[in-house]
Amino acid sequence: MLLLEILFWTVFLLIAHSYIFYPLFTQLIGRKLKNNSLVYYKEDELPTLSILMAAHNEEAVIQEKIESILYSDYPAEKIEILIGSDCSTDKTNAIIEQFAKNNSQFHFYEFSTRTGKIGIVNFLSKKATGSILLLTDANVIFQKNTLFELVKHFKNTEISLVDSFMKHRNLKTDGISHQESGYISNEVNTKHAEGKIWGSLMGPFGGCFAIRKEDFKPVPSNFLVDDFYTCMQVLQAKKRCISEENAIVLEDVSNNLQVEFKRKIRISAGNFQNLSKFWPLLLRLNGTAFAFFSHKVLRWLTPFFILYILLIFPFLLENNENYKYFGLFLLIMFAALGFDFVLKKVNIHLSVLRFLTHFATMNIALFLGFFRYLKGIKSSIWEPTERNQ
Repeated sequence: MLLLEILFWTVFLLIAHSYIFYPLFTQLIGRKLKNNSLVYYKEDELPTLSILMAAHNEEAVIQEKIESILYSDYPAEKIEILIGSDCSTDKTNAIIEQFAKNNSQFHFYEFSTRTGKIGIVNFLSKKATGSILLLTDANVIFQKNTLFELVKHFKNTEISLVDSFMKHRNLKTDGISHQESGYISNEVNTKHAEGKIWGSLMGPFGGCFAIRKEDFKPVPSNFLVDDFYTCMQVLQAKKRCISEENAIVLEDVSNNLQVEFKRKIRISAGNFQNLSKFWPLLLRLNGTAFAFFSHKVLRWLTPFFILYILLIFPFLLENNENYKYFGLFLLIMFAALGFDFVLKKVNIHLSVLRFLTHFATMNIALFLGFFRYLKGIKSSIWEPTERNQ
């Protein structure tokens, strides 16, 4: 019974470490450190930049996205824009063609069969001529200085990947957009601190990041989380990954719980793919290993930790009545989840309760994603999340 108790509290503390102690620790330390200071200035000879984007039925956002690229203050003669349309059936192709018609910066490729984002990006990377590749999604909008703020860090030859700083817009109260935004914002700040402390940012924001072309490796066609794979390849080569807080991009965040749940199952399966590939990095026992274990591996294992706690709790309670207080805590959590479900049915939305729902569904998705991974993943092709929910 003593061993069960030790395991119980160890698991509980590991969850708390990943979700509470580690983010607080890194962000606190990171605030006291400066980001990379060996940077390009706007008057310098800047490197050439290839912007790579895969698009599938993005008529709702593609025009605003392209306009945000063209509005950039990065020298136009240093930019090429490569877009692959993944068998789009709406007005996506027509909108892109209007921009490409009289603009030599554009290189547009139409794919007649579904290829998936990874296949298209791998293809575009081979066509790119820039020394820096910027991988971006159609629904991620740049600000005027975003491109320069990303590229400026590549003057430092130790840096291989630079992530953007995401901000959300059009948040709503009737779904999970505020909770998703809060979670992602905390992730963005934690990753920024990781980059400053160890140069080991744990996965860029897939919607917009830059990487040296020489360091980009084609992603396996069946991998589901390509941005994390690319980042870990860089860290495996002992090069640095950081983020730039002034490289701001805007994105609508998911508001539909059911849609986000399916997306997170997919991401979870991809997480376990990456774990099976990059687990040897944990053996290095350095800052990268600590960040990988604390920020990612423990998060991915949290649903199994929770399941262990729920299964072992009755045995502990039977032998030690002090666990009744923990039982009360569990009862309150489950009641809160049920209460949020009922309130949502009558169009009442309490943010605190919705955070609990968000946490619970995220871990259920992680759990289901593990079994999807075990079944084997043959293709990364999937339908993009609905825009402007």
